[in-house]
Amino acid sequence: MPPAQAEAFIRALAVANPAPETELIYHDPFTLLVAVVLSAQTTDAAVNKCTPALFAAAPTPEKMAALGAEGIGPYIRTIGLWQGKAKNVAALARDLVEKHGGQVPGDREALEALPGVGRKTANVVLNVAFGQETMAVDTHIFRLGNRCGLAPGKTPREVEEKLVKRCPPELLRDAHHWLILHGRYVCKARAPECWRCVARAYCNYNDKVLAPPVK
Repeated sequence: MPPAQAEAFIRALAVANPAPETELIYHDPFTLLVAVVLSAQTTDAAVNKCTPALFAAAPTPEKMAALGAEGIGPYIRTIGLWQGKAKNVAALARDLVEKHGGQVPGDREALEALPGVGRKTANVVLNVAFGQETMAVDTHIFRLGNRCGLAPGKTPREVEEKLVKRCPPELLRDAHHWLILHGRYVCKARAPECWRCVARAYCNYNDKVLAPPVK
């Protein structure tokens, strides 16, 4: 997809949703960080069902660290990989207390050094909590980038770098939200709902579904 076409695709999403936001429930950078770590290979909706009680019991790194993995576990049993995630959340909370004064750091290197935090998680936190112009590539954005020709790549990092280059600078901060929501609700994995796509005119996907299936 040529750069001008990619820009038109993103601008079409922007017009349709001028103020996009993450669907994860959070109250501050710490609860956002925890929610994003818990959302790995799990839907935001599933995470949102368990985090209100968890955050009520442990709203700060100090209280989360005191809760420990055994205390965190019962709150998150309904999400995938909960045992490993409980250990990571407890460990990252301890690191925040011991190494960062109980505050979530606003730089990539420090974030990615925390247990359970990879590049995608760091990008979300830097974008949402600190207002940085990052592009977090999850399964939805990876699929969309390749399917539509917006930013084809073999790895999430390759897709990320192409999206950053092709996105108009003034739209970059919100582009992650536009793309993830579009991939989640319109450009779906098994059955893309192209008939609802506001960017359809700029999409290179050859097998567009132009009408809903007959029931």
